[in-house]
Amino acid sequence: MDNTNRKAFLFGGRLIGGLLLFMFGIVLHAQEQIRIWQAGNDTRLTTTDVPFSDGGSTFTVGDKTFDTSSVDSITVVHTVYVTFADNTATVDLGHAPNVEVSIDGAHVNILSTNTKNELEFVLQGTSTQGSLTYDGPLKCKFYLNGLNLTSNRGAAIDIQCGKRVSLILNSGTENFLADAAGGSQKAALYCKGHLEVEGSGTLTVWGNAKHGIATKEYMQLKKSTGLIIVEKAVSDAMHVGQYFLMSGGELRLSGQGGDGLQVEKVTLSDDVTPDPNKEENGQMFIKGGTIGIVAASNDVKGIKVPGNMTISGGTFNILASGNGSKGISVSGNMLINEDDNTTLIQIRATGGIYEDEETEDESRCMGIKVDGNLTINAGTVRVANTGSGSRGIRIHGTYTKSSNATVQANIKQG
Repeated sequence: MDNTNRKAFLFGGRLIGGLLLFMFGIVLHAQEQIRIWQAGNDTRLTTTDVPFSDGGSTFTVGDKTFDTSSVDSITVVHTVYVTFADNTATVDLGHAPNVEVSIDGAHVNILSTNTKNELEFVLQGTSTQGSLTYDGPLKCKFYLNGLNLTSNRGAAIDIQCGKRVSLILNSGTENFLADAAGGSQKAALYCKGHLEVEGSGTLTVWGNAKHGIATKEYMQLKKSTGLIIVEKAVSDAMHVGQYFLMSGGELRLSGQGGDGLQVEKVTLSDDVTPDPNKEENGQMFIKGGTIGIVAASNDVKGIKVPGNMTISGGTFNILASGNGSKGISVSGNMLINEDDNTTLIQIRATGGIYEDEETEDESRCMGIKVDGNLTINAGTVRVANTGSGSRGIRIHGTYTKSSNATVQANIKQG
């Protein structure tokens, strides 16, 4: 095979019209992969050689052969390794272009101006005085690979990228994040963009200044997600902008001074922000997985939703033990069914009545509070209220229950 047939043409990361107008060599290194895109789907491969044949009409990567005319683009993925060790940190950029790194002890700041090739980060090691801050223009991935990171300056991980950010908990790993107490950071783990979590590992978080985990845009837990634990937080255990979607995994939230899992509606601002006019804004969607929450502080919510909440699968175990606390509080409508998985909701409201010292307003402890309509088409809902003056379920709108659903609760409507 001659030299011409062994080289691929890339221009701005794209394979132009399936025609080899000019030939450039692809030189890939151990920390680089290519993604071959066809009709919106990609095949990800590691290779150091891309041979063409049949006059350039096909090319082979590993054991896969591609028709050149069917390929939309080829992009290069660079992997960056960040390793923490006590009061130091090292960063292996490989051959990632247009990436700047500054390290102060174990505090790592990475800035990417790369607008063509994707970056992936593997975070590993241990430090009790370190952190990672990242900003860049493209979507990116962060693999937690046995990371134990406590910051003494701010957030443990601060992702300022406003794009889609994947957080992968590597299988078999246990990871821990804690931020510095008394700082101005929003959370121990903060993401300015939308955070999508997957991977079967474990992540434990301490929010020593405000929230445990916070995102400016939506947050999604995929089916493959493992275990996420927030053991303590000054404010909310998890505070999510735009909307929250959970398809799998397990959440254990406790020790927070504020709400367990709160969604916040986004609004227009001078800063880069998601579109507040999207239908999902302010909503929560639970399709599977397990949620365990202890709401022990006064006048807080285990789950707080400013819009609508849709439950189509999953297991909930919530204890509302603080005075005036709510297991689930929904300002819009609440729909419960089993369209995706079996649904089991178990809530205990053991707190009493909370009286605000300034306004003297009273708030009862409740299992579920819905300001709009509550519709239960399927699933099992059990709410026990044993606290003094507590209530099981309070509905301000219309209550509809199907014969396919099982509901065991004291219900007050209106």
